[in-house]
Amino acid sequence: MKNVITVKEVTKVYNPDTIPVHALRGVDLEIGQGEFTALVGPSGSGKTTLLNIIGGLDNATEGSVIINDQDIEKLSDSQIIEFRKQHIGFVFQAYNLIPVLTAKENVEFVMLLQGASQAARDARVKELMNAVGLSEHLDRRPSQLSGGQQQRVAVARALASKPRFVLADEPTANLDSKSTADLLDIMSQLNQEENITFLFSTHDQRVIDRARRVVMLEDGAVISDDTKM
Repeated sequence: MKNVITVKEVTKVYNPDTIPVHALRGVDLEIGQGEFTALVGPSGSGKTTLLNIIGGLDNATEGSVIINDQDIEKLSDSQIIEFRKQHIGFVFQAYNLIPVLTAKENVEFVMLLQGASQAARDARVKELMNAVGLSEHLDRRPSQLSGGQQQRVAVARALASKPRFVLADEPTANLDSKSTADLLDIMSQLNQEENITFLFSTHDQRVIDRARRVVMLEDGAVISDDTKM
């Protein structure tokens, strides 16, 4: 299995010149193509910080993050924006949908930035909204959707540009049991059918139970790494 993410000796220190906070302490991690992995640990363990560094939303103090053979720690701000746009899908706890856009417009937004044609955008949106069970809600704005529906739109948006992998930060935190089960079914199906790599940061036991690999962090370090049979 080819690694799509390689984290080497990543350290993150906030406020180094005043009162240093060591969020990550020399983390090593390899994620292979097609994995369905959960980063777990108590609040303050560093899992969200690690996810943000892998996604290029934050920089490591030391170490490297290699994605598709590219050390993203060496990219400029404009280069990392372009890299994220081409390779990474994000799903956030707060959905982060654009309120004035319809579900369809939210899903196709990254494709629009990539310069995809209208025909290509329409086809991909139709495919994904059908996959997440929202083909009848294309013209609804976020305020007209339930929390579970908004999160499914967010998943569709994350997948619209056909990224190599998706980073999901507490994606089920605001969802009820049925919405969580539905969302995990969708992610698992897309993982298996399109071989998209999923990496979750989560406290949710429901997500942990569905993950095929569980990496536990504590005090900024990996303390266990278990792959389920």
